[in-house]
Formats: sequence, structure tokens, C-alpha cells
Amino acid sequence: MNQSLANSELIATFRRAEVDAAHKFGLIKAAQKKGPKAIQTAVETAAKAAKRRDSYAKKLAVLGVSLTD
Repeated sequence: MNQSLANSELIATFRRAEVDAAHKFGLIKAAQKKGPKAIQTAVETAAKAAKRRDSYAKKLAVLGVSLTD
């Protein structure tokens, strides 16, 4: 596989994970109206999404790709 193509795919995957994590953190606010169990589930889901996002960011950093704005 072409190195730049692999980098592009990894960047795209990171961007999707970044958007997913932001969305999951937004769901925490919506869960506040549904009670503590829903809040806990939303927090756990958001944490997993953030961990996934951070994992892709680390892979990109190893490749020397910086995504900071």
C-alpha cells in the first residue's frame, strides 16, 4: 500500500473518531434528563470513543503527522 494513501486513510479514520468522540460527549448532556444510569452509560461510551481517538492520534504522531490546529 502506498505510504501517503495509508496516512490519508489513517487521518480520515482519526477525523471520524474525533467527530464520534465529540458526539458521544454531547450525549452526556442529553442523558442528564434520563437519570444516573443513563449518565454513567453515556460517560463510559464517551470515554471509549476518546480512547479510540487518542489511539489514532498516537499512531499519526509516530508517522510524524501533526493534526493540531
